[in-house]
Amino acid sequence: MPFGKGTNQPGSGQGRGTGRGSGRGRMGGNRPGAGLGGNCVCPSCGAKVSHKAGTPCYSVNCPECGTRMARE
Repeated sequence: MPFGKGTNQPGSGQGRGTGRGSGRGRMGGNRPGAGLGGNCVCPSCGAKVSHKAGTPCYSVNCPECGTRMARE
């Protein structure tokens, strides 16, 4: 078994199994490929820009201060 102790007991997660993850599905959250919607946020000044499909937020510069943006 690659994970756990091999006891095959149900975990405390939202679904069944070993309890790993939060039940948000595969690739959920603020990861690369997290979906079409959402915003890119500047970690320095807090400015928001709508996310454009095919362009990762970390490759977009903030229009106000020039810092690289992060996915919201």
